[in-house]
Amino acid sequence: MKLEIIGFNIESCIAAQSAGADRIELCAGPGEGGTTPSYAFIQTAREKLKIDLYVMIRPRGGDFLYSDEDFEIMKKDVAVCKKLGCDGIVTGILKADGNVDKKRCKELIELAYPLEATFHRAFDRVKDPFESLEEVIESGFERILTSGLKPKAIESTDLLAKLIKQANERIIIMPGSGVNADNIISIAESTGAKEFHSSATISKETEMKFTNTQMKESLTHISVNKEDVKKMRQLLDDYHAKNAL
Repeated sequence: MKLEIIGFNIESCIAAQSAGADRIELCAGPGEGGTTPSYAFIQTAREKLKIDLYVMIRPRGGDFLYSDEDFEIMKKDVAVCKKLGCDGIVTGILKADGNVDKKRCKELIELAYPLEATFHRAFDRVKDPFESLEEVIESGFERILTSGLKPKAIESTDLLAKLIKQANERIIIMPGSGVNADNIISIAESTGAKEFHSSATISKETEMKFTNTQMKESLTHISVNKEDVKKMRQLLDDYHAKNAL
């Protein structure tokens, strides 16, 4: 059973790896739900990590309907990921009608080869999840990251279970959004999922000795809760061992 953790900065990537994560989803822009990280961030993460590194290919926040210019940026970012030795990309493109843009998705996957590809939570904005599941499979993705079309995965375990059943091992359905040590086993039991995605975030206070109080701002930043990752890793290992008997 695999555990993927979001890395919004290099300290989070290193902490997640040391706590037992199997894979990092590398992102910038946490306030926008994740965008493509910088060249230097990707390069440094690749140098520091031994576990799988998947990079978000998303040129901006907002919707997943992209202009020709957006798409050109996405293709160039895929080329960067190949050059830097990443293991996979995380992306997704929709049409205005709420269906998957198979043509563009296929183009990105072909460009990324032999890197693998995850279709991200653009899936949670589709018109018909069962039809879109087939479109994502046809596009060539290896997995779908989804919360079951609701804000949190725990709120949509029935749909996630149906998607896993329909997928029938043709593609991995990976629950994500709000997944933590308190609910990961419940989600596993109710859906049959074998891979899980978590941000495991905490806010870290600044270590500055001096701050300008007149600015009236918080200088906290997002990092990974290493203990939560460790706990999820142990819970998944114990669950797998129990069910393997």
